[in-house]
Amino acid sequence: MGVALAILVFRMVYAVAAVTAVHVVICFFLIIVVLLQSGKAADLAGAFGGMGSQTVFGPRGANTILSKATTVAAGLFMITALTLAIMSSRQGTAAGSSVLDKYQRKVPAQAPVVPLSNKPAAPAPAAPQGQAPAAPKK
Repeated sequence: MGVALAILVFRMVYAVAAVTAVHVVICFFLIIVVLLQSGKAADLAGAFGGMGSQTVFGPRGANTILSKATTVAAGLFMITALTLAIMSSRQGTAAGSSVLDKYQRKVPAQAPVVPLSNKPAAPAPAAPQGQAPAAPKK
């Protein structure tokens, strides 16, 4: 049982590393593809607020290879991000702790407070008997 768990954890570590590497490559690819694309109104009229046509969201050009690559890269980015989130949560439950538990400081238990003397506290002084309370002065 212990060997099987060790093999499973060992495989999970390599799987997380592999998915992380793919995720980083997709991130760089997505950045490059987005930066290579031109904006919707990249001409001189777009600088002054002019639109090429009367559509609500501006002129829509043909679907180029860069826009298709952006869509695919964005989808893969989301899939790898979700995969890494699921893998890290399962890896945390297999180890029995979370990230916060691993780095939590151990606070020593405080000793109970002991009074300096064992004598009971003195009772409050009582009013002398037989005398009426003093009347307020006018």
